[in-house]
Amino acid sequence: MTVDVSRKNIGRNEQKRTALLHGNTLDSPVSRGRTRVVRILSRKFGCLLATALTVAFLPSTAHGTPASAPAGPTVSASSAKVSLHVPPTHGAPGYSVTIPITGQLALSTSRSGHTVLSTAADALRFRSGSGSGDTWQHATALTDWHWRDGTLTFTTGTTLPGTEIEAQLTPTSDRYQLDWAVRGVEATELSLSYDLSASGHWYGHGETSTPSGGPYTDQPWPLDAGQVEQPDFGPASYQMVDPFWYTESSAGLYMDTGDTMDVSLNAGQDGLGRFGIDSGGTYKATVFVESTPRAVYDDYIGTVGKPRQSDATYEQFEKPLWNSWAQFYTGVDQEKLLAYATALHSKGLGGHTVQLDDKWESNYGNMTFDPKAYPDPKSMSDRIHALGYDFGLWVTLWINLDSTNYQYAADHDYLLHDAADPTKPCTVTWWNGTAGIVDLGNPAAKAWYQGNLKTLMDSYGVDGLKFDTRFFDDHCAPRAGHTRTDYQRLGSELADSYDLQGAGIRVHWGSAAHQAGFVVRQIDKGTGWNSLRAAVSQNLALSTIGYPFVETDMIGGSDGQPPPTKDVLVRWAQSASYMPLMYASTSPAGTTDVTTGQEVSYDGQTVALYREAIARHERLAPYIWDQVRRTLRTGDPIVRPLFFDFPQDKASYTITDEWMLGPAILAAPNLTGAAARDIHLPAGTWYDTVRGTTVRGPVTLKSYATPLTVTPAFVNLRARGADKALAALRRQ
Repeated sequence: MTVDVSRKNIGRNEQKRTALLHGNTLDSPVSRGRTRVVRILSRKFGCLLATALTVAFLPSTAHGTPASAPAGPTVSASSAKVSLHVPPTHGAPGYSVTIPITGQLALSTSRSGHTVLSTAADALRFRSGSGSGDTWQHATALTDWHWRDGTLTFTTGTTLPGTEIEAQLTPTSDRYQLDWAVRGVEATELSLSYDLSASGHWYGHGETSTPSGGPYTDQPWPLDAGQVEQPDFGPASYQMVDPFWYTESSAGLYMDTGDTMDVSLNAGQDGLGRFGIDSGGTYKATVFVESTPRAVYDDYIGTVGKPRQSDATYEQFEKPLWNSWAQFYTGVDQEKLLAYATALHSKGLGGHTVQLDDKWESNYGNMTFDPKAYPDPKSMSDRIHALGYDFGLWVTLWINLDSTNYQYAADHDYLLHDAADPTKPCTVTWWNGTAGIVDLGNPAAKAWYQGNLKTLMDSYGVDGLKFDTRFFDDHCAPRAGHTRTDYQRLGSELADSYDLQGAGIRVHWGSAAHQAGFVVRQIDKGTGWNSLRAAVSQNLALSTIGYPFVETDMIGGSDGQPPPTKDVLVRWAQSASYMPLMYASTSPAGTTDVTTGQEVSYDGQTVALYREAIARHERLAPYIWDQVRRTLRTGDPIVRPLFFDFPQDKASYTITDEWMLGPAILAAPNLTGAAARDIHLPAGTWYDTVRGTTVRGPVTLKSYATPLTVTPAFVNLRARGADKALAALRRQ
C-alpha cells in the first residue's frame, strides 16, 4: 500500500497554512511563502501543531491490504521538527531521525532516546563556480518535505541566493540512505559534516594522513584522538582506504562513490568530521544504526562483500616472508641477496620465501635483470630454492620514460591516457622517476604485460610476485567504458593470477578488492617505537574496514631510516607473531644502515628472541587457519579491537596496544621501551600464558612486568578456539 502524506479532505486554505507541517507540496515553485508559513506555524498554531500527525508505512499483502507484520517506518511532525521513526525488529534496534522545522538544518539520529549521530551546523555543504567562487555554501532552514512511497523527501534553502538543496532519506530496519543534490546551480564539490562528539569515538577509514606523520609514524586510534587530513582520499590513492567509518555509539557511515574525496576528522582539533566528494552530482551516503560496532561492521560487509578465498596458503600464514627491501633498499645485488638468504638459513630463521625487492631491473619497466648487478639470475634463484625458500620478485605497472619498453607500449596504446589531453599517454611521477602506467582496461595491454612476466618467471624460476604499484592515477583518464573503481577490479584480477607469497597487494575501495581475499600489507613504516605503535593501530583500522588478512609493515620498519634498535626489532617480531601473517626484512643476524652505509650487528639474544617469535607464530598456525576459514564463511575480522568482542567494556574503546586475534587470544605485547605495562582484561576467565595463572575480568593488571623476553598474551577460556590457543601458548 502506498501512503502519501497529503491531506485530501481539508480546505485549500488550510492546506496552504499547514503544508510545511504535513509535508505537502502543492505550489510550484516550492519556495513560495515558506518564510511566512514558518512564522504562522510558530506564532498561531503552536497548540494545534504540538499534536503530531503520524502516518505509518506498513508492509502489504499480495492483495494490497496491510499485513500483520510489525509496523514499518512512520513519520510525525510537530511545530518544532519532522521525525522519522523506524521500530525495532528482530536483529535491528530501531532508530529515529529528526529534522528541525525552523532554524538551521540538522539531522539527528537516535536509538532508544540517545543520540548516536548528529550533523554539524553546516551539515550539507557545496561549492560551485557560479557567483560564489571557491566559497563553501551550505543548507539553511527546512522549506518543504513529504513522505511518500517509503522515502522522506525534503528541501532546504541555502546561503547562496537562488539555490536550494533537495534530499531523500530512505529508511530500512538497520540503516537509511541519504541522497542529496544542489538545485539552481552546478555544484563542483559536495560535503557532509558531522559533530564527532555526538557519536563517541570514531573508527574506520584505513591508513590515515595526519600532521603527526601518518600513515608512516602515526595512526590515530580512535580517529578523533588525532587529526586526519586527507584531500586525496579515493580509489586511486596509494594508501589503503575505504569510505566507511563507524562509531562508539554503533552508528556507521558509508559513501557510495567512485570519486576522490576530501576527508578530515578533527582537523585543527575542530571536533568535526567532514566528508567531501569532488563531484557536483548526487551525494549518496548510507547511515547504519545498530546496537554494537561489530554489528555495524557486519552491515558494511554485507554491502561490499566478504572474501571469497584466501590469497595466502596455510604455509604463508604459518611462516614468515623474507623480503630484501628494508635490509638493502635499492643497494642490493645478486651477491648480497644470496648472503642474506644463507645467513637466515644458518641462523634457523625459517620462512617460506625470499623476495628480491626493488631494484633488480635494468630500467623500471624493462622487466629484465640488470646484468651488472645480477650476472646469473638463474643460479641465484636455484641457490635460494636449495636453501628451502621460494623465490619472488617485486614488480610494478609503472614503465619509466627511459625504459626500452616505454616507446613500444606508447606506440601500441598500452598505456593509460592523459586526463587533460587524451591524445597522449598519461605520465606520472612516482618514487623512482616519471612513468606511464600499463592500461589494464585494454586487453591487449594486459596480455602484453603478462607475456613479459611469463618470460621472466619461466626463465629464472620465479615462484611469485610482489605487486607494488598503482593500477590507476587521477592524472589519467579511464579507458572508454571504465571508471576509476574498475581499475581496482582489473588490478585485483591481474594480481589474482599469481602467487603473491604473503606480500599481498595494496588494492582497495569496492567489492572487487574486498572479495578477492588478498593479504594486505601496510604502507612503509619508520623504524622507531612510534611506527611500531602505528603499525598495530593501522592493522586494527584495516581489519575493521573489511580486509581481514592483515600484516604489519616489514618487521622493524622500512622507510629509509636508520635500522631499528635491538629492542624495537624484537618487540616488532613479538607483536607480528600475534598477527595473521609475519612479513620480515631486517635480519636479526645483521643489516646495513642505509643512512651511513655502515654494517649493523645484533647480538645472539636478538636472533634467539626473533626465532622464538617465529616458532610461536608457527604453533599458532592451526588456530589462525581456523580464523581464516571462518572469515571466508562470515567476513569476521581476525585482528580486531577488544570492543568488537566486548562492546559493553567502555575502557576498551581507547586501548591502542591490545587486540584480539580471533575470539580466544588477547595479545598485549609491550610496544614501548618501558620495563612494564598496564594490561586491561574485559569480562571473562583468562589464562595468562606468561605466568600460567587464571585471571577473572574485568580487571586492569597494573605494571605487568615485560622484560624483553616476555610477550604478554591471554586466552579467553570460554571462547571458540580456546583449546587450540592453549595448545600453542600454554607454558611447558
